[in-house]
Amino acid sequence: MNDTLHKSTVLVLNRNWQAIHVKTPAEAFCMMASGAATGLDVQGEESMVPVRWHDWIKLPIRDEDSAVNTPRGPVRVPTVLVAAHYAKVPICRPRFGARGIWERDGGVCQYTGRKLKPGEGNIDHVIPRSRGGASSWSNCVLSHREVNEKKADRLPHEAGLRLLRFPSVPRALPASALIRNHHGIRDWQRFLGA
Repeated sequence: MNDTLHKSTVLVLNRNWQAIHVKTPAEAFCMMASGAATGLDVQGEESMVPVRWHDWIKLPIRDEDSAVNTPRGPVRVPTVLVAAHYAKVPICRPRFGARGIWERDGGVCQYTGRKLKPGEGNIDHVIPRSRGGASSWSNCVLSHREVNEKKADRLPHEAGLRLLRFPSVPRALPASALIRNHHGIRDWQRFLGA
């Protein structure tokens, strides 16, 4: 199986050209073949042409393009799709868990203000579980591992610590705010604003 088909490398836009989701090329090809979406043929900085499936499979493969081999020859993998009938922008809230807390706290230790690298932080229960503290948005913060070990099962003030801000449930955001361009795909930049 071609690994290219199963990486989330296709940005999906609603029919108003607002980012709403990320799909794999396999999913993108299905959406295009069924008429649920068109591919965007991005040509340089300013030219973007929507292309339907029957024309997409005939597009030439450029040097910068990814392609998959089919019995009829190579087919270019789209980087951006436009949904044909969907106009909404989904509203999302990060899921509660380590990744959601990392996102909410911006990767910053809530006791020291230090920007943490992956592996340097963990989740601290402001009111320790041993004292009845819940595993919830309003009781968990991102903390540097050493700070969390120092705090142990004490309240912040008992350990000589002070929170930068009290934890809360993150506000709902448009789906585009939660989409990350992990693969550095140039064609996504104009739609994600980053």
